[in-house]
Amino acid sequence: MKIVHVISTLDPVKGGPQAVVARIAAAQCMLGHDVHVISYAGATVQEKAFRTAAGIPEFEKIRWHLLPDADRLERVTCIKGAKLISKVLRFADFVHLHGIWEPILLRSASKARVAGIPYCVTPHGMLDVWSLRQKAWKKRLALSLGYRRMLCDAKFIHALNSDEAQLMRPLGLKVPMVVIPNGVFPQEFEQHGSQAPFREQIGMPAERRFVLFLSRLHFKKGLDLLAHAFHSVASRCPEVDLVVAGPDDGAQDEFLAIVRELGIEHRVRLTGPLYGASKLQALSAAACFCLPSRQEGFSLAITEAMACGAPVVISDACHFPEVDTAEAGSVTPLAPAAIANALVAVLENDRLARKMGENGRRLVMENFTWPIIAGKTISSYRLYA
Repeated sequence: MKIVHVISTLDPVKGGPQAVVARIAAAQCMLGHDVHVISYAGATVQEKAFRTAAGIPEFEKIRWHLLPDADRLERVTCIKGAKLISKVLRFADFVHLHGIWEPILLRSASKARVAGIPYCVTPHGMLDVWSLRQKAWKKRLALSLGYRRMLCDAKFIHALNSDEAQLMRPLGLKVPMVVIPNGVFPQEFEQHGSQAPFREQIGMPAERRFVLFLSRLHFKKGLDLLAHAFHSVASRCPEVDLVVAGPDDGAQDEFLAIVRELGIEHRVRLTGPLYGASKLQALSAAACFCLPSRQEGFSLAITEAMACGAPVVISDACHFPEVDTAEAGSVTPLAPAAIANALVAVLENDRLARKMGENGRRLVMENFTWPIIAGKTISSYRLYA
């Protein structure tokens, strides 16, 4: 099959969907398909995106069609994007759109529809109840101006978990929902390398342990909740610090203000974004991974943490109940006290932490790998085409 993926940007700082597109495309290439990706990515973004994807198997087989970073006019009109889309969609068998609120996706859906090419949409959590409440009037307007039709004309909506599929029901979309999760390439996690370079990078002594948060520094990721939770953890586990890794997406200043107010700034370290070997070293070195998010579609960071053998503490809004059922960590409500208690339970019991890490790695390697996931996407394309 000739498969075309479309996403608005490849910039890694924008979060998980960018990493997902590169990996699902590569996995489909592994299955022998002709896979193309359309996106905006200027020279700087392209270099960064390709560098962070260096360990992905079959990455070099993906056919990239990249436009310069979109200026304000292009973001609205998608004039250059439309020309590229028309060219790449020739002889395509299926189009896979990633995201929602971008003109390049609307244009791609329109051109696919006119050409009689089936397509699906992966919202990546952008259509659940919490997300639709953010800037709600803009999203209602966008739906009325074409985005609802984009969704309704799709052959199916690709949800990342069953909770996400249910949380989209209020939209009343008469489109099949297909649940396919994200995953990992086992090859990326076979050798993590020494933890020492990461510890040296952030000045963390070998005798100190740390809880790791690794995601965008955005309000929805629950950094404020984590700050209050770690205030409790810090007094109960004096040898444990908090490491916060990720690009600032508007929440860093508030987080630092809370940390200073609580008087725990000497126990908290910010690293900025981590990619490649540094990310894997950090995940492998962490005593526990924590993501108390207010909303997730399917977090790659949680899956990667488990693949590295780290026990995880996540919120129920991460929609990853398998963590609990597989005893790979704890799923907590969005409350600092509950998050703190779950973290302390892991940090004070080495045997439990080790067992959780082993269970998590087994869960991921047996159920959440890209070759399996790619096969499910291909089956869905053929079923609904």
